[in-house]
Amino acid sequence: MNKIRTIIYKEWAEVFKNKMVLFTIIFLPLLFTALPLIVLYVTGGSSVGDLTTDLPPQFMNYCPQGLNAGECFQVYIVSQFILLFMMMPLIIPVNIAAYSIVGEKTTRSLEPLLATPITTAELLTGKNLAAVIPAVVATWGGFLVYALGAAIIVQNQLVISALLDPVWLTAVFLVGPLLAVLSVNFSIMVSSRVNDPRVAEQLSTIVILPLLGAFFGQIAGLFFINGSLVIGTAIVLFLLDILMVYLAVRLFQRENILTRWK
Repeated sequence: MNKIRTIIYKEWAEVFKNKMVLFTIIFLPLLFTALPLIVLYVTGGSSVGDLTTDLPPQFMNYCPQGLNAGECFQVYIVSQFILLFMMMPLIIPVNIAAYSIVGEKTTRSLEPLLATPITTAELLTGKNLAAVIPAVVATWGGFLVYALGAAIIVQNQLVISALLDPVWLTAVFLVGPLLAVLSVNFSIMVSSRVNDPRVAEQLSTIVILPLLGAFFGQIAGLFFINGSLVIGTAIVLFLLDILMVYLAVRLFQRENILTRWK
């Protein structure tokens, strides 16, 4: 554990010098937390009326009994933005993990690291945790601020209960870390195969596309995110994470990296 802890501290000391990484870790949580709170504030005092007729059929799935049309519309709109909290653990690690291999090569700090007796599994575990921990902390912190802000802005407890539905809590606190692990290991695999940090970041963003599809699919009313879907997604992600960790270790050929990169 001491070796892994050393790798984590080393990663944070190096990566957080990068202004783009710091910008991503700080700005994204602020933006994604502010958006649903702004929507709550703006729609809180408005009269929605017949706007519900323009919403997708899945609208009623977001509307618990006891809420009027305006409150249902409020819950529906804000629920779309909660998916942004699922994007944070995907986007933030990409910048850290993509830089962690290629960035060290460009700064000439990878050679002495690979020359140490640390195993590949220990090395990648440290790099995984160094990228996953900031992403998860930022995501959970942003969601807690959102929950606190929603409790202050919204007066109706039924609306609060709908906005903090167990489905969303499971998605943020369980699926979020699993997404972060997936994103990190995919980025590490890409990063270990390319020579430019910018190329590594661009290629690593591919992992975000499925969640973007889910975001726009839910807005379009193509499907409804419920508890069964979230739990099923968590199981699939857990299995994918195991596979991705295995592949990352297998594909990280430390003996060939230094000789292949020029």
